[in-house]
Amino acid sequence: MKMLYLLVPLAPLVGAIVAGLFGRAVGRAGAHWVTISGVAVAMVASCFVLADVLAGNTFNGPVYTWAQVAGLKLEVGFLIDTLSATMMVVVTSVSLAVHVYTIGYMQDDPGYQRFFSYISLFTFSMLMLVMSNNFLQLFFGWEAVGLVSYLLIGFWYTRPTAIVANLKAFLVNRVGDFGFILGIGLLLSATGTLDYAATFVAAPDLAAKTISLFPGSDWPLLAVACICLFIGAMGKSAQFPLHVWLPDSMEGPTPISALIHAATMVTAGIFMVARMSPLFELSDIALSFVLIIGSITALFMGFLGIVQNDIKRVVAYSTLSQLGYMTVALGASAYSVAFFHLMTHAFFKALLFLAAGSVIIGMHHDQDIRNMGGLWKKMPVTWAVSLLGSLALIGAPFFSGFYSKDMIIEAVRASNLAAAPVVYLMLLLGVFVTAFYSFRMFFLVFHGRPRWSESGGHHGQDGHGDHGHGGSPHESPLVVTLPLVALAIPSVILGGIAIGPMLFGDYFKGVITVDSSHPAMAVLASHYHGAIDLALHSIQTLPFWLALAGVLVSGYFYLMRPSIPEAIAMRFSAIHRLLDQKYFMDRFNEIVFAGGARLLGGQLWKRADQGLIDGFVVNGSTRVVAAVASIMRIGQTGYLYHYAIAMILGVALMLWWFAPVMNPVPMVK
Repeated sequence: MKMLYLLVPLAPLVGAIVAGLFGRAVGRAGAHWVTISGVAVAMVASCFVLADVLAGNTFNGPVYTWAQVAGLKLEVGFLIDTLSATMMVVVTSVSLAVHVYTIGYMQDDPGYQRFFSYISLFTFSMLMLVMSNNFLQLFFGWEAVGLVSYLLIGFWYTRPTAIVANLKAFLVNRVGDFGFILGIGLLLSATGTLDYAATFVAAPDLAAKTISLFPGSDWPLLAVACICLFIGAMGKSAQFPLHVWLPDSMEGPTPISALIHAATMVTAGIFMVARMSPLFELSDIALSFVLIIGSITALFMGFLGIVQNDIKRVVAYSTLSQLGYMTVALGASAYSVAFFHLMTHAFFKALLFLAAGSVIIGMHHDQDIRNMGGLWKKMPVTWAVSLLGSLALIGAPFFSGFYSKDMIIEAVRASNLAAAPVVYLMLLLGVFVTAFYSFRMFFLVFHGRPRWSESGGHHGQDGHGDHGHGGSPHESPLVVTLPLVALAIPSVILGGIAIGPMLFGDYFKGVITVDSSHPAMAVLASHYHGAIDLALHSIQTLPFWLALAGVLVSGYFYLMRPSIPEAIAMRFSAIHRLLDQKYFMDRFNEIVFAGGARLLGGQLWKRADQGLIDGFVVNGSTRVVAAVASIMRIGQTGYLYHYAIAMILGVALMLWWFAPVMNPVPMVK
């Protein structure tokens, strides 16, 4: 099986190399065939691996020793269990759908081969991350997905906005990654190993150790290490306040929006914390920190989705909010629920992003939802799958998103952490907000009066023009709609099928650790009586009615009385401006961090570079040499008697200096 494990990440890597280095030789068709074949092989191999794991065969061991330093082994190794195997299937299946979809979406782009190379390389990086059994390989995959996301977000590098967006994503993630590597370093210094299993074995002993961050201040070592690791997750999974890069990453083509925001990069942080459950379970401080950060992200990023008019940005803010829900589940010690929502969300969010891309194609690359309306007649397939994806997103009963999202809310309700009651109320409000902004977009795009022009040929943010189309909106080609239908199926049925074994069976037994002092999962198990019963019972619960209210209010505002949202925006202009400016986080970062860095750099340049180095060291040494030379030049007269007098004076001075220390000659009496 080890060869099969190697095949999973290496097949996409081979495709990326061929398409990237030999793109001109293989041509456009060759580039997409080789990368799609690589990802398809990886998906089939991942399915076989998952089946083998479910049969009871797991693996944890090295496959290559890179270096050995003072007894510390730096290895490439795989940990194949239900957590990693399931993630492998999710990553490869969503990636395959995105690869196929890209054929239609990027058909006229001059960087066609380069794009396929990037997304295949991205898939390889994510697979290396999820399959790792040690922190070194985890960090390699972690940084690799960050690097390739930089290339993908700035794919259209001739556009200044794309360059700003990819640089922003890269820098914000470096902030999180600094915390991440500090956490790894703390664990390495405390345990002397980078191996997961060895670290987990040593974890109980670490719980009693402290570290002095400031003089006279001792902190629990494990709490500090876990918080540092989670700061890395805050960057990758776009948690407040390191969320600012994700909406701007919409500057990249739509397929990478689906790939980054659905199953890969943004879920890396969620996966990592679930993998590190034996560490986090020993620190209530770290869990409370995770819970609070997740709740802020879930609610306040949802508010921002209400005022967005770019179709991709609405879906992007919904991703931020749903990542907050996953993070909250991690903080409530419901790791399996967080991973369950990660899995269901991967499919319906990829569906929504790709459906948004289909709308953009049909609208000749106009992304403003205010210019749409009535598209359900023109794009019936895209309308149908968008409806299914939206219902899954808001947690409609029997849809996959319902099972995972409802379990998160109930897990927080059962949590015994001090912040849990407030977080529970925030999540309930988030249910209404999610339903409102999701169906606001759905109604504005597909229903109501048409607001588009028959002339067509719009130019939006996500593309280089209308690709030769004109006229009214149209349904996308089969190569675009087929992946949508494929993603819609798990978006509907996956939750009901997987909830029993994944949350209340032995699916994650021995993989995810939950301490007995954290009762959330035990409470959920005691109230679970089957997927159908759970869905039927939900009609009596508050989340269902809040979601329904969000849909109804949205329909009333944007279909029946569209003047109401405009009046509200004018009446509460300060709040609307606050949301429209994204809580002024970008402005704050620009003034405080970017401005502070520029001010510090300017002062260092002026005082250290110009003043100390150039002024004192370089120019100062020159002045000293010149001064000494000018003094010595006085004695260089060219007259022989001047030099003779100088020699006599020098000899006299030497005699005067050395004579007292010479031993006197004894006198003879």
